[in-house]
Order: sequence, then C-alpha cells, then structure tokens
Amino acid sequence: MSHQTLPDQVDLVALTADLVRCASVTPEEGGALRLLERLLTAAGFDCSRVDRGGVCNLFARWGPKGAARSFGFNGHTDVVPVGDAAAWSVDPFGAEIRDGVLWGRGAVDMKSGVAAFVAAAVDFVRETPPESGAVVLAITGDEEGDAQDGTRALLDWMAAQGEAMSVCLVGEPTSPDHMGQMIKIGRRGSLSAFFTVRGVQGHAAYPHRACNPLPAMARLMDSLSTSNLDHGTDHFDPSTLAVVTIDTGNPATNVIPAETRSTVNIRYNDLHSGAALSDWLRQEAASVADTFGVQIDMEVKNSGEAFITPPGALSDLVAAAVTAVTGVTPELSTTGGTSDARFVKDHCPVVECGLVGKTMHQVDERVPVDDIAQLKAIYTRILSDYFAA
Repeated sequence: MSHQTLPDQVDLVALTADLVRCASVTPEEGGALRLLERLLTAAGFDCSRVDRGGVCNLFARWGPKGAARSFGFNGHTDVVPVGDAAAWSVDPFGAEIRDGVLWGRGAVDMKSGVAAFVAAAVDFVRETPPESGAVVLAITGDEEGDAQDGTRALLDWMAAQGEAMSVCLVGEPTSPDHMGQMIKIGRRGSLSAFFTVRGVQGHAAYPHRACNPLPAMARLMDSLSTSNLDHGTDHFDPSTLAVVTIDTGNPATNVIPAETRSTVNIRYNDLHSGAALSDWLRQEAASVADTFGVQIDMEVKNSGEAFITPPGALSDLVAAAVTAVTGVTPELSTTGGTSDARFVKDHCPVVECGLVGKTMHQVDERVPVDDIAQLKAIYTRILSDYFAA
C-alpha cells in the first residue's frame, strides 16, 4: 500500500470492522498491528515494531523526532477471550453490522477507540499538518494480560530511542451510559494479597490434637474486610477491600485440614501506597497468627499505584472537545479499574477518553457506529485545538 493509494479519508467503520475480525486474544497479535502498521506507514508515519517477551507492540510517529510539542495516543488491540462462543448471537470475530451497531469481541474494548484515534491522526496530519509538532501513537498487544511487555515495553523503548510524548490520551472506554459523560484523570491503585494459613491436620473428633487454620483465616478475613481504610479524597472514592476467594479443598467432614488459602483485592486511592498497604496486611496477619498459633504466609501483587493528573490544561482541552462534539460537559473521574495510563503517567501527563463501556468483556459486545464517528470527531478536535494553541 503506497501513500498515493490512500483514500481522501480513512474509512473508519471499515477499519474498525477489520480490526475486530483480527482474533487478537491476548497474547496473539492476530494481524491487528500489522494492519495498522501498513495503514500508518502509507500515511507517512514512521513505524517501529517494539516486540518484547512474545508480545507485539507498535510505535508510530508523524513529524520530527524530538519535537518540542507532541500529542500521543495510547491503546491496545488485544482482547479478552470470547468465553462460550455458543452464547453469542453473532460470530465474535465477524464484525457484523446490524441496525447501525457493530458487533464483536473488542468492539468496545478497545478496537473502536484505536480505529478512531488512528483515523483521526491520519486524516489530521494529511489535511492540517502541524508545522513543528509530532503525533505519536503507542499501541500495544498486551493490555488485557499481565501488561509487563506492552505499554511498559513501548515506554522503555521510547526512552532508549529519545522518543517522547508531551501529553497523552488513552482511548479506553470511559463513559458509563452515554457518549461524553466521563473523562478519567486518574485511577485507583490495585493490590492483590494471597494468604496461606498453615496449621496441623487432625481428626475432627479430636480437635485438641490438631491446629485448625480455618478459624484463623476467618478472623483475618473478617478483620480485613471490616476495616475502614479511608473516607475518600477530593478526587477519589473511599478505598475498598474485597475478599475474592477462600479455598480449602477439603471434601471430608471428619478431617481438620492442614492449610487454607485466600485472596483479597484492594482498590486504593492516593492516601495510600502499595508498600504501606502491604505492611498493614502483614501486621494484621502476624497478629492473627500469634492469636491462633498458626503460620500465615503472604504474597503481594501490586498492579499499579493510585495516580491523578490534576485538572488543568490537558483535561480542559479534552473536555472542551467532548462538549463541542457531543454537547455534554464530561465529569472528571477516577473510578473503574486499572488501565495502561498507570504506566504512561510516569512519562507525561495523561487522561483517558473513550466510548461507553457497558458491553465490554461481555457476550455480544457491541458499539453503535455513530458513537465511533463521534469519538473520531472528538479526537480530531483535540488534535486541532492542541496544535493551534
């Protein structure tokens, strides 16, 4: 595909459908990044594959390397598994369009978002190229998985190559109910703790000869789940702790087990750090262990610290574009799970703005075609206003 063969504008719906047809279930690339690389190269972007750890990633830049002013987009083309394919009313990778709605895995999370910012970037630099700025696209195939070799790999590569984004927009779905409803200016931290309580196995009729780990686990889980971590902050809701599993695997009614396991997940605001919460969990576990005479081991996985991009120039820019296109004044929010913005925030100021997320990860995931067009218009307006400033 050559630059001369490009149409006047990118066919946004066709691009979205082509991406949905790529079965890019993490960590499979599925052809999605190759498709985008061909399109972006033809449009004059300098493209580099940044693959690491078996994960495929794509970096694309239009404009001079090291430009004093560069606007970046970040997103992912990998998707979660379809689950029970028989439960779908359409082919999960068929990209069927029915009554103005495009169906398929990744239609919402987040191939429409990627298609919208790619189309906006290509059409923008062709029609109104900034005189001295750069447009950067950092697209990963590893957001839905462990995310160790996705956006992190792209940012590591950018640092080594002297590439940079002045600001960045992550195109994740951000609105609960209707377009333009919400922009994410930060995210809560996410920490999971895995506990193993070890006692001594014995006969249920002779509990004094055993050391039952279950009462200790019950006490620990009750203590943790009833703790009030905080009351929230100006930009964050109160932190939460959820007990997500307790597993003993004991089928016998006359045996006291030797050990039991549990997992908790904490979604925390900017009053906490992963290290401080880990210390608190260890102290709670040690107290229970002493009380019950058991051994408690704990492992922690911290997926990302809480962060916020303070309201200001970047959020104002994005909010103004959302209002101009949709007529809606968006709420600035930090709700929801984690996203790759937790990595980008160490590189440059970052916000998130995208589609309505109602059907993401669900059976029959789908998006109205008009919403994709609105999203592209928002992204185009953002680019125009950013480089006009």
